[in-house]
Amino acid sequence: MNFPFVLKRTACPRVESLTTDAGEWLKIARQRLTGVEQPGLEAQLILGSVLQLPRAAVLAHLERRLTPGQLEQLAQLVNRRANGEPLPYLLEHWEFFGLDLVVTPAVLIPRPETELLVEEALAWLKQHPSRRQAADVGVGSGAISAALATHIPDLRICATDHSRPALRVAQENMRRLGLTDRVSLLEMDLLSACRGPFDLVAANLPYIPSKRLVDLQVARFEPADALDGGNDGLRLIERLLAAAPRWLAPDGQMLLEIEAGQGESAPALARKIFPYAEVDLKTDLAGLPRLLRIVN
Repeated sequence: MNFPFVLKRTACPRVESLTTDAGEWLKIARQRLTGVEQPGLEAQLILGSVLQLPRAAVLAHLERRLTPGQLEQLAQLVNRRANGEPLPYLLEHWEFFGLDLVVTPAVLIPRPETELLVEEALAWLKQHPSRRQAADVGVGSGAISAALATHIPDLRICATDHSRPALRVAQENMRRLGLTDRVSLLEMDLLSACRGPFDLVAANLPYIPSKRLVDLQVARFEPADALDGGNDGLRLIERLLAAAPRWLAPDGQMLLEIEAGQGESAPALARKIFPYAEVDLKTDLAGLPRLLRIVN
């Protein structure tokens, strides 16, 4: 898994005493954010979030005067970012597959790698127009469900998560996107209380081995129970695979996001549980194993 929001922790002065000119504020904020990959862009996005304006409108009016209240809010956000907190949590929303999604620290930040799962699922659904019952296991922010339901208007999705705070975020995203009638959000362990079978089962479950989490910046801010996959990273994936024969319809498809280091172990596990199924791997843009595909 690639984490694009890594930031070196550096000493950063507070920014309460900034000028009230938007253009000057952006210059100073950029200096404060020297530890990020794109400090100018991030400063613009932070300013836009406080002003509730798109980035283009911010840049079109750099002479705008900022109020003391706005300056205080901006100071807090810049210092939080300089301390390593991911930008999407500061902005409280993030883009995934062309959709603007609410995100909070209760959910993982949607990442580009997961768009591979969505692309594969959409391609399969379009090739099988009669297969319209799906499950999204570990729904989190609702990114996968939202993308699939948006692009397949007659798709019905049972989306599950054990985290009630995460389900609240997903519910808000479905409400904002007008998808509440087609995406059912349920609090449960995996698919334990769902009514199947499902033509498509998609899951982005925790898959990082526990011992690796201590070295990852992402673990400082994103929910540990959405990252920690146990000793080998396959704890929940193995449990889902073991239960999948009950829920996956004949000739149905299962798509599971995995860690790059599980390119051999995850398929081997799937072949053990589905000895007669078609099992293969899809690679991400970096050429790394990223998606386990099982056709029952």
